[in-house]
Amino acid sequence: MKEGIHPEYFQATVTCNCGNTFTVGSTKKEIHVEVCSKCHSFYTGQTKTARADGRIEKFNKKYGVTGK
Repeated sequence: MKEGIHPEYFQATVTCNCGNTFTVGSTKKEIHVEVCSKCHSFYTGQTKTARADGRIEKFNKKYGVTGK
């Protein structure tokens, strides 16, 4: 590695808006984020999944399609 061309490397403290903190390696000493794995809905299991309930029936009713 060449001397003097690489940025300084720190153990940065990451602070989330929810209050969670953790450390990572970075070229910055402090990092502030809006969402983390503790508060993101995907990781907490609070996601609302798109459901297909009734779509087929709605289509059949709309276009007058009858069963077999």
